[in-house]
Amino acid sequence: MAITAKSFTFLLISSLFLVSCFCAKKAQNTFPIENGLSWTFYDYRCPKVESIIRKQLKKVFKNDIGQAAGLLRLHFHDCFVQGCDGSVLLDGSASGPSEQDAIPNLTLRAKAFEIIDDLRERVHKECGRVVSCADIVAIAARDSVYLSGGPEYDVPLGRRDGLNFATQEATLANLPPPTDNASAILRALADKNLDATDVVALSGGHTIGISHCASFTNRLYPQDPTMEETFAEDLKGICPTENSTSTTVLDIRSPNKFDNKYYVNLVKRQGLFTSDQDLYSYKKTRGIVTSFAEDESLFFEKFVVAMIKNVTAQRTDRQQRRDSCQLFGEKFRQQLSGVRGGRGSGDKVRIEMNT
Repeated sequence: MAITAKSFTFLLISSLFLVSCFCAKKAQNTFPIENGLSWTFYDYRCPKVESIIRKQLKKVFKNDIGQAAGLLRLHFHDCFVQGCDGSVLLDGSASGPSEQDAIPNLTLRAKAFEIIDDLRERVHKECGRVVSCADIVAIAARDSVYLSGGPEYDVPLGRRDGLNFATQEATLANLPPPTDNASAILRALADKNLDATDVVALSGGHTIGISHCASFTNRLYPQDPTMEETFAEDLKGICPTENSTSTTVLDIRSPNKFDNKYYVNLVKRQGLFTSDQDLYSYKKTRGIVTSFAEDESLFFEKFVVAMIKNVTAQRTDRQQRRDSCQLFGEKFRQQLSGVRGGRGSGDKVRIEMNT
């Protein structure tokens, strides 16, 4: 059968596209990751884990795309404190309050925790107790990015769930506040092996989601001269006083789409937080912001690199995979003795230790 020039061109373009996708995937999967993690960790033990999570999240986001930002933020607040170990999911105990009770985590969406609980039940029903809560959070964050318009990428898996949550002091010390300037943010995250490009790229997660007034009224009263006038006036209408409790979107151009408009906002002096806008004001990061504002593909590429660096677990001497993502320590021992508890789970908890 004769092949027309048009058909040949189509086949050639299709072939080139497939080759480029393969190369990108291959390059991504050769990215250095921490010992113990793998790109194929659940291929035999739970091959459907990622499809189970994505299928359910598609349903969740169809009803409320805002939950994507909640899951992404939950992941960041887990990883920044003591590695991606699921410790942010743990309930408090007699020994002290949990990470959830620290000031930066008080505004984490309650629904995000419920979604992780539901995903854990679905995955465990299919595969048994082989997938950690920490891995479920990491996969859910990736799918939150992709399903809201961002890049598709693989996540290295194989994390174990931490035995203990961090102290309030450690949580505060490891979650830079939105009032920090760019220099402070860079110093804080340099300790986590993230460079300036990584920090600017991960900050792009603010292209989706909402914020409470308390996180940015320091820029309104008195007004920050780096904030564009009309934008400032609009925000004052939403937050008329320093103590206002309302919320507003992080990205005024496309609040529910994961794209590069966050950086366009910064260039136009319409960033919400000090930690956002100062990335454009600060000489060391200004060029990175500008390049991402001009090239969405470049932002996506650098975001994926930064996310993979960020999700490598800090493996401790003793960890486990938890049946319940909220219980630990004494509560585990009670569950093993047949005492039921936890945030409505009602499950008996079995512990798989890793020494």
